[in-house]
Amino acid sequence: MDTGLRNRAKGSTAMNERSSRSHSIVTIHVQGKDIKSGSSMHSSLHLVDLAGSERVDRSEVTGDRLKEAQHINKSLSALGDVISALAQKNAHIPYRNSKLTQVLQASLGGQAKTLMFVQLNPEISSYSETMSTLKFAERASGVELGAARSSKDGRDIRELMEQVVSLKDTIANKDEEIEQLQLLKVQKNVSPEANGEKRSPSSFRN
Repeated sequence: MDTGLRNRAKGSTAMNERSSRSHSIVTIHVQGKDIKSGSSMHSSLHLVDLAGSERVDRSEVTGDRLKEAQHINKSLSALGDVISALAQKNAHIPYRNSKLTQVLQASLGGQAKTLMFVQLNPEISSYSETMSTLKFAERASGVELGAARSSKDGRDIRELMEQVVSLKDTIANKDEEIEQLQLLKVQKNVSPEANGEKRSPSSFRN
């Protein structure tokens, strides 16, 4: 980690004397083996520090610093596209549009668990950057991965099953009401003779 930190590109701009000019990713690979079954498991932990997006007109960068800013903004835009595609549950996720998203693909899909922090500048002069960062965070918060997505799917299924049970109970109650109404209708339509009653001759006189 110290070696990576020393090798990380940094530079001075009009907005930051020690501006990060590159993303920093530390990946820890973990491998485990079940002694009884002999099956093995592989996992990776990515610790990522993204370089901040910047407006070139404010940072006043030129030359190599300008190229760095363009590459940073392009990779962050690609990450935003991936986040949007995941949030919308698109069939195609554009991981290959950037080296950054290719490296982080395992952390942005499947059964991965991802935790993201965003950093804001409270100064009024950074209002536009702050709003852009908050919108990005809002999109990221809409992405469901791994256990979170499975939990939601399971919760949705349980809710649907409860609705089915409730509807079955409602239908059963309605069927019972219909049977009672039909029975009452039959009883009303039965003639007095059928009930064993006889009318006197006087009942037929005007």
